[in-house]
Amino acid sequence: MLSDLFVAAFIAASGFVAAGVLGSFYQFLTGEPPRFIAEMKGPVSLIVIVTLWLVAGPFIFMRNAVQGYYHETFSIKMLAFAGGLTAMWSTLSGMMVLSFLFAL
Repeated sequence: MLSDLFVAAFIAASGFVAAGVLGSFYQFLTGEPPRFIAEMKGPVSLIVIVTLWLVAGPFIFMRNAVQGYYHETFSIKMLAFAGGLTAMWSTLSGMMVLSFLFAL
């Protein structure tokens, strides 16, 4: 049972690390932080933006939640709820990333 919890924590951590790496790489390339609002100019940009949202979503979501907490628009309960959602999203993202890596 403890090993299952360790595997789930590893999957969630790998998902959040992948989200952070992709979000930081996007910010390095474009010079602006990734957002959930984007301008799509064609089918290729649609694929890139949706992939960015799916994989880097936990990073974007938690960054927005922490900024909201610092600007006093979020309470500590809302920040904790955002952390829980981020953990679940990171687990799903980690499953996708690890499945892709194992398939290689």
